Amino acid sequence: MRIMQLMGGGDVGGAKTHIMSLVKALSERHEVVLVSFREGPFAEEAKAEGIHVEVFPTINLARVRRQLLGLVDSFRPEVIHCHGSRANMMGALIRAKRQLPVITTVHSDYKLDYLGAPLKQHTLGTLNAVALRFLDYYQPVADRMAQALIQRGFDPEKLFVMYNGMDFSGHVTGFDRAAYCREKWGVEVGERDILCGIAARLTAVKDIGTLLRALQIALREAPQLRLFIAGEGEDGDMLKKLAKSLGISERVVFCGWVNPIDQFYAAMDLTVLSSLSETFPYSVLEGIREGCAAICSDVGGMSELIDTGENGYIYQPRDVEQLAKYLVRLANDDGMRREFAARLLEKASNEFSMEHMCRRQEENYARIIARFRRPVSAKDGIVICGAYGKGNAGDDAILKAIVQEMRALDRDRPIWVMSRRPKETRLEYRTGAIYTFNFPGVLRRFRRAALYINGGGNLMQDVTSTRSLQYYLYTLSAAKRLGCAVMMYGCGIGPIQRQHNRVRTAKVLNQSVDLITLRDDLSQGELDRMGITRPEVRLSADPTIILDPAPKEVTDLAMEGCGIPAEGKYIGFGLRSWKGLDAVVGEIAAAAEYAYEKHGLTPVFVPIEFPSDLAPAEQAAALLKCPHHLIKTRQPIEVTIGILARMKAVVGVRLHSLMFSAGQGVPVIGLSYDPKVDGFLELIGSQPCLPLAEASRERLCPLIDECVSGALDFRVHRLAGLLSERESQNSKGAQELLRRIAEKYGEGANRDEK
Repeated sequence: MRIMQLMGGGDVGGAKTHIMSLVKALSERHEVVLVSFREGPFAEEAKAEGIHVEVFPTINLARVRRQLLGLVDSFRPEVIHCHGSRANMMGALIRAKRQLPVITTVHSDYKLDYLGAPLKQHTLGTLNAVALRFLDYYQPVADRMAQALIQRGFDPEKLFVMYNGMDFSGHVTGFDRAAYCREKWGVEVGERDILCGIAARLTAVKDIGTLLRALQIALREAPQLRLFIAGEGEDGDMLKKLAKSLGISERVVFCGWVNPIDQFYAAMDLTVLSSLSETFPYSVLEGIREGCAAICSDVGGMSELIDTGENGYIYQPRDVEQLAKYLVRLANDDGMRREFAARLLEKASNEFSMEHMCRRQEENYARIIARFRRPVSAKDGIVICGAYGKGNAGDDAILKAIVQEMRALDRDRPIWVMSRRPKETRLEYRTGAIYTFNFPGVLRRFRRAALYINGGGNLMQDVTSTRSLQYYLYTLSAAKRLGCAVMMYGCGIGPIQRQHNRVRTAKVLNQSVDLITLRDDLSQGELDRMGITRPEVRLSADPTIILDPAPKEVTDLAMEGCGIPAEGKYIGFGLRSWKGLDAVVGEIAAAAEYAYEKHGLTPVFVPIEFPSDLAPAEQAAALLKCPHHLIKTRQPIEVTIGILARMKAVVGVRLHSLMFSAGQGVPVIGLSYDPKVDGFLELIGSQPCLPLAEASRERLCPLIDECVSGALDFRVHRLAGLLSERESQNSKGAQELLRRIAEKYGEGANRDEK
């Protein structure tokens, strides 16, 4: 690849480390030119490393633009990569004149870059914010920064999260920290002293004042603590005065600019981050490489690096008391401090290495170049419609599964989701999203889409309302008229009770739908009874079957956060408000008591839809005398699946409590209130099934005995595998339809028609 890197030239700290490390590594494998818009140490250091460097000082903007365009024409880069505000502005100017993909790495929150410097914030900061909108792709250096960009209106499909990486092999050895501190700063360090280090610009966004206040508190219980602050900045004098006013000046060393930084951290026991905003700071990685334990504010990607309580500690920004507690804990427990440091070094070496970063960067470049060169087809995207954006974990899981499968087919194909809460959908699923009832916008997406997916779930029914059925039928016919292939994806059918609705449904499905994949066998009978014969129909399974539970450690933390010991023995209950539940809730509670008394299973109520499922769960829980747990806060889908996977059995009214559990090989007892529940239980051949109105202690207890006995284990695990096999019909069908549309419309138009 031919890669052009643009940088301001005055970059310091983590941004400098990132750019230099990346460009040096890429230059060994690709043709790279680095353009600096300032003379100085950065450019000279890059030249000394053998990097091809061009310096275009930005004194005369028009001249620099001409020089840069000339270099673009002679070097002919395949991608232009910007770092920092000046580079972003020049990249935006180049993009306006040359058809090349321009990407920028978002090293920090651009809204906070000049915090404490109002003039720069309103000039350079504003220009950078405008320039960013004119670039093609973005590399936030942490998922949290990606979330912030999406919330500010950036297209989630143009974001490529890119974590900083470091060579963890070159740590300092044979180091005498006492001599180092004496020679560098004239400070005597005792053997029992615990040294905390922070390397940062002394500016407001780094919030070192919070660290000083926490140190004052921590010294009461850990007087051996000492703080070393490496860095310079406009807040230096203020911070020195603060340390003096707190009476801790003798325990704080202001080190000024420190180079090399590896020796600084080799002298430390702890690395501390107190920032209000970061992406993925190199200073923390540098401390980890030298064997420091870490305490970091919950900013940027720190929570993705540090598993609090396992290999370090995360605290909320400006929480002085919590930071002080963590300082005391690690200062007074040498074994824990060393163990945390070793665990964190192992994780960082595996997941945040220089080699890993370079591979990821090359993959991103390849994707960006391919996407930019991809012909813009008149029919290229996918529109997904369902009951999304309403807070139902079952529907959310369906969407997550469908998006996951479409990304597996082609990760660069545009996806738009019709959602009640499009902002939340963009943030959660990293797709395009449009308000469900924005009809002009929906029709525009249909004109650009190759495939319209209706589903999954039971959208074709009139029990909830006729209006929702008519709306979904309208979208099917509109998508077909505008040239989309139309698929109903892993869905259920019915009940459709009104005759005129049945006639209308049959007409639309026969005329407008190309393929229907069904999640249960009963739905096939409903299609037959309505006379739906034209679309191809395949038996599949609910898309959520493919979703994996959260990792064990994540599920453990979530359960403990809900007050549920992770290693306990449990029976799960997935209830929902429905006519007739009040009459049998006492019977369900009695069966829960039985499970505890007979089998030692503690009842856990797992709501699927928030907040509506809380009420029946609380109603049942209030009747229990035995220990029990109720999950009162909405959990991520993977965590909900992980929790249900821990159950010995699950009693469910809510369909997706049964689906999530069965997909993980957990025996289920269904309390059916709707044909869709019967259809799923029939699909998995489940014997433990009762109509909701017939639920009683006498009938539930033998079913619980059977589930707990292990007699069903082989069957349920086999069924979990079969469900996964059947579900593959969903994505196979979508792939076939996309192929047909590609053949029909060809490869599309040129980029100029975009």
